Amino acid sequence: MYTVTEFTPIPALIGGLLIGSSALLMLGALGRIAGISGIAGNLLQAPAGDRSWRLAFVLGLLGGAASYLLFAPADAIHIHIDAGWGLMLGAGLLVGVGTRLGSGCTSGHGVCGIGRLSPRSLVATGVFMAVAIGVVAVMRHGLGV
Repeated sequence: MYTVTEFTPIPALIGGLLIGSSALLMLGALGRIAGISGIAGNLLQAPAGDRSWRLAFVLGLLGGAASYLLFAPADAIHIHIDAGWGLMLGAGLLVGVGTRLGSGCTSGHGVCGIGRLSPRSLVATGVFMAVAIGVVAVMRHGLGV
């Protein structure tokens, strides 16, 4: 069984390079920021000419995950979540509200915005990282969840 519980620098470096390269490719090819929440959130509301690249992006995300599930060794996939559906739905809702309030998520602000040295993205990333650290601290050490 393979469980990610420690720092793995080589896979992290390769993953980071792939994420950064894809964001740079999208910015260079389409002039668009690879912010997943904005792309997915506006998929159905975008004008018809603006939907195809958004749909391709979302399908690429889903296809990448599906490919990993199909081709990765069975013992490489082990997901264990110590939370009930209510907690996960509540957390997902809060993340959605937060990304809407912050006009972006970790991919848009954290990867693309910081890469472009955007002051707004630096602040947004700092805020949601601080909130995430605080929530984890309260959940684990305060509430024991």
